[in-house]
Amino acid sequence: KMLSAPVIVDCRGHLLGRLASIVAKELLCGQYVVLVRCEEINISGSFIRNKLLFMSYLRKKMNTNPSKGPYHFRSPARMVWRTIRAMMQHKIARCQASLERLKVFEGIPPPYDKKKRMVVPEALRVTRLRPGRRFTNLGRMCSEVG
Repeated sequence: KMLSAPVIVDCRGHLLGRLASIVAKELLCGQYVVLVRCEEINISGSFIRNKLLFMSYLRKKMNTNPSKGPYHFRSPARMVWRTIRAMMQHKIARCQASLERLKVFEGIPPPYDKKKRMVVPEALRVTRLRPGRRFTNLGRMCSEVG
């Protein structure tokens, strides 16, 4: 099902990993996807736990020349982009082409604010996370780690 119009997903209230895996599959099938309001994505687990996990990721760098990577993106949109990239074999041509079909934004920029936005029911926190379980807001975590 190759569609020319991009699917615009409002990320508010979605779980990061579940949304990323669904979006990765859609991209590989040839669909154009735009993710808006990435700062409102949730991650399961307490805030402290997720912050400590990210801080351990920040410590990973090349010893002799840190500018050669890995690069630690701190903006919510780039974190979502990286999560989706990690779910593909991003070094092969097919997956590089599919990543070109993805756009990620914080907030809702002008071309997309007037268009219809979708949700992904199987990635929503309210349907997937048991009531009472802790979760982290990606925007808040990003503001605290840099």
